[in-house]
Amino acid sequence: MRNKRKIFFAHSAGEQDGKGKGSFDLVAHLRAALGEDYEVLFPVVNEPDSPAYHHWKTMLDHEFSKTHEPVILVGHSLGGSVLLKYLSEEQTNLHIEGMFLVATPQWNKDGWDMSEWAVKKDFTKRLPPVREYYFYHCLEDPIVSIEHLLFYRKVFKNAIFRELPCKDHGFSNGLKELADDIRLTTGDN
Repeated sequence: MRNKRKIFFAHSAGEQDGKGKGSFDLVAHLRAALGEDYEVLFPVVNEPDSPAYHHWKTMLDHEFSKTHEPVILVGHSLGGSVLLKYLSEEQTNLHIEGMFLVATPQWNKDGWDMSEWAVKKDFTKRLPPVREYYFYHCLEDPIVSIEHLLFYRKVFKNAIFRELPCKDHGFSNGLKELADDIRLTTGDN
């Protein structure tokens, strides 16, 4: 029997401690869809309902320092933008099989303009090697408008973009495309 594939899930802002809160339901659906061959790690940052980047950095430093096997990264909303910022600014020895970003905001001047969360201008050049990037976004996301995805489309030339015909942000009923793409990337389809 082979080891389970590791998925590190960086959650959205807000409470994460039960059904209907933050990324909790999306993680539950992802675990169910992927089954026993995958382990979905879902650590919760300190004060998730009042997020600060330094809390995220501390948590990611700790979690990533103990990750030695290949990992799949999934970021939902704020968690997606945090992964991009962290990985483009910090040194890591992670072997990243794929990065899957769901409803990810961008925080530069043409986005939500909050410097604490913004990536540097040339951030894509500073990212560690990642085999594949996937972005998922509802065309009518009520929280993070589709314009945020358009920013990422400009800077990630070889990524795969899934523009979904829906009005969702939290994906509390799951995101089938996410599980399918993870299986495809890892060769488990």
